[in-house]
Amino acid sequence: MPNIFDYLHWRADVPLSASPFNEEDDLILAELIYTDFAEVVPDDGSAISLQEARDRFFTLHSREEIEARTAHSYTARAPFLMDAMLKGERFADLRLFAYEAVTDKDAAAQFAAVTVLLPDGTACAVFRGTDGTVVGWKEDLILSYRSDTPGQLRAVDYLTRIGLLTDRPLRACGHSKGGNLAVYAAAFAPPALQERLLTVRSHDGPGFRDEVRTREGYQRIQPKCVSIVPDTSVIGLLLDCDCTRLVVKSGASGLAQHDGFSWECGPTAFVPAELSRKGAYLEKTVDNWVARQDDGILRSLVDSIFTVFEATGEETFHSMTENKRRSAELMMAAFRALPREKQRELLSATGKIVTSTGVTAREMLEKEKKEEA
Repeated sequence: MPNIFDYLHWRADVPLSASPFNEEDDLILAELIYTDFAEVVPDDGSAISLQEARDRFFTLHSREEIEARTAHSYTARAPFLMDAMLKGERFADLRLFAYEAVTDKDAAAQFAAVTVLLPDGTACAVFRGTDGTVVGWKEDLILSYRSDTPGQLRAVDYLTRIGLLTDRPLRACGHSKGGNLAVYAAAFAPPALQERLLTVRSHDGPGFRDEVRTREGYQRIQPKCVSIVPDTSVIGLLLDCDCTRLVVKSGASGLAQHDGFSWECGPTAFVPAELSRKGAYLEKTVDNWVARQDDGILRSLVDSIFTVFEATGEETFHSMTENKRRSAELMMAAFRALPREKQRELLSATGKIVTSTGVTAREMLEKEKKEEA
């Protein structure tokens, strides 16, 4: 099944002047930001070419090192996109600047962004999604009960700064949580900057709470926003976004569809699909469960879950997997050390998710019977 690497092979020699920037180009940038550009792309207003960024990166990191990482993380292959992008006119002349990356365990914030100066005269602010760190996933779950996370507020500051550093027409995008950050940054940037935005694309990124979506800034930017999700999306269906939804075909199954490298590409657009029955089922299940919880319960659950995870002393879920037995023992000990009411809360939440799954199945079955009748 052709993916964005195949798309680059087909279209690398087609300039943006001949075939305008599209949704697949957008995903390429959203995946590119998973590259660690520390000590590669300047954090000030000076820009470097893609060629220079590629050369600097592979001076700091061997190709064998990056290849080894791909066995444990689909985002690890992101640096190899630079090789494919440099093989033709479409992206070879782009420049990168204003790289920023922060991980703050105490504030439960994981943030990274870079801005791409494209050959068509536009600039795209690209926000990184969850990077596999425990703190990164904790911030994702905080979205369920908190309207404005540290990462979201930092995204607004970043996009506002980019608007001052360049007078080009702007775009914003990201994959996973990066998509959420792109939409949030666009929604709460200054009105004059919002007017400069051409497109805001969230690639399988979660949505927002009601109080965010009803704010004036969000309403202003909503017509420019597109949520792109695979046919059995999970992450991209968490909370609503009120954006135009584009469903695309994926060569993977289940949660693996979150991998943007699995999305099927055509010459100028993704291969379209419809939300699968399983995808609709998952969306309804999550909605049913979240709707039954108040913010206090959700906050308490997230704190308890990550108290258990953090007890392992590991910074990433991959390292937990590598040390399964030790991590499991430490997590079990941490669970037992929780106050009794917190233990009951976690066990109760598990039961409610199971109940919600049953409710969803019954509702969808009844709906299908009515449609058949």
